[in-house]
Amino acid sequence: MTAYFPDVPKIQYGGPKSRNPLEFKHYNPDETVGEKTMKEHLRFSVVYWHTFSNPLSDPFGAGTAQRPWDDGSNSVANAQRKAKAAFEFFEKIGAPFYAFHDRDVAPEGRTLKESHANLDEVVKVLKDEQARTGVNLLWGTANLFSNPRYMHGAATSPNFDVFAFAAAQVKKAMEVTLDLGGAGYTFWGGREGYSTLLNTDMKRELDHLGRFLHMAVDYKKQIGFNGAFYIEPKPKEPTKHQYDSDAAACLNFLRTYDLLPHFKLNLETNHATLAGHEMMHEMEAAIGSGALGSIDANTGDPLLGWDTDQFPTNIYLTAQCMLCILQMGGFSTGGVNFDAKVRRESFEPIDLFYAHIGGMDAFARGLKIAQAILDDGRWQDFIKNRYASWDCALGHRVESRQASFGDLEAYILPKGDAARNVSGRQEMLENLFNDFI
Repeated sequence: MTAYFPDVPKIQYGGPKSRNPLEFKHYNPDETVGEKTMKEHLRFSVVYWHTFSNPLSDPFGAGTAQRPWDDGSNSVANAQRKAKAAFEFFEKIGAPFYAFHDRDVAPEGRTLKESHANLDEVVKVLKDEQARTGVNLLWGTANLFSNPRYMHGAATSPNFDVFAFAAAQVKKAMEVTLDLGGAGYTFWGGREGYSTLLNTDMKRELDHLGRFLHMAVDYKKQIGFNGAFYIEPKPKEPTKHQYDSDAAACLNFLRTYDLLPHFKLNLETNHATLAGHEMMHEMEAAIGSGALGSIDANTGDPLLGWDTDQFPTNIYLTAQCMLCILQMGGFSTGGVNFDAKVRRESFEPIDLFYAHIGGMDAFARGLKIAQAILDDGRWQDFIKNRYASWDCALGHRVESRQASFGDLEAYILPKGDAARNVSGRQEMLENLFNDFI
């Protein structure tokens, strides 16, 4: 078998004192944290698009990526070779999962029928490689944004034929995801939005999107796919406004169209930033509705206002993410998916390893910190005590929808005024958090 990374061994855990850049310093997959191993908690996934289909181009220059396994052709043979290189990487980095768009793994043909055939040929290699390595598919999806046919959107396009084409493409991607044993399927509305309302019937477009997703739910049942469905929020870029702009907008849309029972959210840090939120905000919004399914692990540059998709190295960020995930009981079908790309200047194949090692170590540290905070208990006790006044009989009646304004007036009139507030202790809690970093 050809080795595409011949100079890179399988990445091992070397411990915090290791000075080997090709060893994990903190991610020890078999180490138990709480009641699970790190591998079980984190469910790391490598994305196909940024790692094996991104030439590292930008609007000002051509791609710089050196990828010896990729001859640059739009051929099935090249796609199959790329798949073998990808699985060598997955195996050596020790990621139990991967994720892809249909057009990442197989070239688009001149017709839809040809595209389907191309995908089928590459899926044969993916199945063989999954069996060989034990690496599984976290989720699949369809690319409904790159081809010019989707310039006005896919499920929200004013062109009915484009809507039909998108439906057929998703149908095939769902079938492939099922065939590969995928744990989920993601919908990202990259162009489901608008650039100007002067040419947009927003209500009709949203109705069409709702109907599209209901048809996907129907087909999921028809083919017996038991994996999760995810919506991934993003506020803008490439459109000025995308309908899935943040967690709250997605949840509102799903409730409006009676889709919430069928979908959870796949949240990304850089998308949260573009929406003007912290990742912890987006995660708490989703968790509050029982709708957090998976996360895309990356970060943005605070000095740049676009989706830079950088690898996460901020320990505060990863600790906050893992605090949310541990409190909700952990992942079921989702995981920590590295939707991140190496910088344009980090163009050699070995840089893919350095980037993923850093991200995996950062999340391993975040996991241990989050577990330590929960084991300590002071943070949870503070939150509980802050809301202790609600634990009175009338407070419980309000929360269970059994109290009225009249009941509240009768309660507060004899008191004359509200009890005094107590400090939110933000600085103390920040200090507490720092104690564990």
